[in-house]
Formats: sequence, structure tokens, C-alpha cells
Amino acid sequence: MMIATVFAATFTISVSAQEFLAGPGTPAAAFPNPNRPVADIVSPSWRGEKERDRAGEPRQLVRLLGIKSGMTVADIGAGSGYYVVRLSPIVGPHGRIIAEDVVPEYLRGLRNRVHDLGLQNVVVSLGEPHDPRLPADSLDIAILVHMYHEITQPYGLLYNLVPALKPGARVGIVDVRGPTSEHGTPPDLLRCELAAVGYREISLDQLTGGNAYLAIFAPPSVASRTRPEAIVACKGQ
Repeated sequence: MMIATVFAATFTISVSAQEFLAGPGTPAAAFPNPNRPVADIVSPSWRGEKERDRAGEPRQLVRLLGIKSGMTVADIGAGSGYYVVRLSPIVGPHGRIIAEDVVPEYLRGLRNRVHDLGLQNVVVSLGEPHDPRLPADSLDIAILVHMYHEITQPYGLLYNLVPALKPGARVGIVDVRGPTSEHGTPPDLLRCELAAVGYREISLDQLTGGNAYLAIFAPPSVASRTRPEAIVACKGQ
């Protein structure tokens, strides 16, 4: 089925979004703070949904990350659920979307949206800035879209994300080129911060229809992660 057709699917079964919270990972105090500004969380959405649809960002992300039926995908920093509602029909009844955020108010709105659309394969999850609190060995893909620059504890989050990723899993980060203080992330800074924890860059693609890029990373194993005390914060703007 064409992705555009799947995006347009109508959901009629009304159910409540499930609640989910995994056990805690390594505490925030174990990690260095980022050596660059952290942007404030100012909105549950990046831009208008129709504008993003016209730019074709979701179709590009799905293609480049290879998202398909049966996968479990975590949307970290899910906000208003732009990607949640578009990826839910793609992973289908045998897949799952975990919608994670650290702002309870955003999750309340997303929970209502999921309920109204009857999305039965969506799980709502409250995380922490240093720990997404996701189930071990559960994820095929994790996405962080237009929010990496807002993470107050990026090294902790990336470290504590690793146990949730299956072997062969991928992490996709969408952001715009620019200082973190202006709600962007320079690609070199992104590479440095992920490499500091042990992630390996696979690709970086400029997305058409706007000024965003998608960077895809392979995570380290749990055993090969850089130890928290050995992580050196990257200097950025």
C-alpha cells in the first residue's frame, strides 16, 4: 500500500491509549551536562501539520529508516503526536508505536488524540530528560524529531536508550542546521555527542521540501557503551 494512502486511513475503533513506564536507568547525576545551550521546550509541535505533510517529511523518514509493518518504533519527544498518528497505520496491528515525552501536559493531549482516532497499537510513555524509560530489547527504530536541541541531558538519554534497542536497531534524528539556542543542531555537534556515547553514524540526508536533515545512527551494545564517567561533553553553540 502506498504510504500516502496509509497516511489517509481513517480509524473508527475508539480505545484508550495504554500507559507505559519502564524501570529507571542510570541516574542523571552520573552524566556530564551538555557543553552548549539547550533550547526551551516551547510547543508540542514543530510546525503546522499540513505544512509538514506538503513538505513530505514523513514519507522521507519512513523510506530512509525502512519503517514497515510489524516494527516497534519509539517517538521520543512525541509532543502532539504528528508522527504517532502517521506511523501507527504503517507498523500496523502487529507493530507498536511508543509515544514518549517528558511533558505530562503534552501526553494528556496526545492520549486524547490517540483515543479519538482509535489507534490500538499506540502506547503512551512518560520519560525523563536523561532516561526515556522504554522497555528493554523492544525497539526496531527510535526517532527524535525536531527536539534533540531541547534535551537537557543528551548523554544520559542516549546512554539509557541503548538497552531498549534490539540488535540491528537504528536511531533517526531530524533537526535543522543552526545553533541549539535557535532550535537547531549542527550536524558536527550531533555526530560528536552521539559518538561520545558510542553511536556510529550511518547516514545524513538533507530532506527535501524544507531545511531539515535526517541523521541515522547505529547504537552501541549495552556492554560497549561509553561509561558515564568517561563521557566527554562536546563543545557546541
